[in-house]
Amino acid sequence: MKTVEVKKATLPLANYTKYLKKEPVIVTVGGKPVAALVGINNADIETVSLSNNTQFLDLIERSRVRQQSKGGISTEEMRRRLKK
Repeated sequence: MKTVEVKKATLPLANYTKYLKKEPVIVTVGGKPVAALVGINNADIETVSLSNNTQFLDLIERSRVRQQSKGGISTEEMRRRLKK
């Protein structure tokens, strides 16, 4: 894993992305990690954005809890109904 101290991270961001095919790049402040640059495979911008959106993730979790406690239509049933 490549680690770079923020004060020494003077290259353009594009230069750091060349490492991402092999390993993440961890950015540190005073030796403590504060950010990570990681490669993304098989995802579009919408998927990446939603997977980091806490409001969206909370909504999904509430829906799962409700589905388990009160029941509802399964994913398979919903897909079957939408195909018609």
